[in-house]
Amino acid sequence: MTPEILLKSLSDQTRLRSLMLLIQEGELCVCELTYALDLSQPKISRHLASLRDMQVVVDRRAGQWIYYSINPKLPEWAKELLQATLRGSQKEKQYKADMKKLKSMANRPDNRICV
Repeated sequence: MTPEILLKSLSDQTRLRSLMLLIQEGELCVCELTYALDLSQPKISRHLASLRDMQVVVDRRAGQWIYYSINPKLPEWAKELLQATLRGSQKEKQYKADMKKLKSMANRPDNRICV
């Protein structure tokens, strides 16, 4: 992981919004991100694949669902940068709305139903 790679991952709004939700929630299914960000599944999946390729996130499969989380092997400086970015974004309207919408999702995967 280099600063260039991490900063590139933060430079796109969809990736940044996804990362901020992942930091707060720990792990999310693609369907949760699709719902919270109100974007298409292919767009979310493409950005998550990019983050995975940059080794910013890791994924795991559970049945038909794929779950993403922040890569626990990120260097400490990268984790600190992500936490600082989260602190800065939490007061912004868009990021508060993303979290609010995620929390309002009726059929979250923990209920074994994904929309």
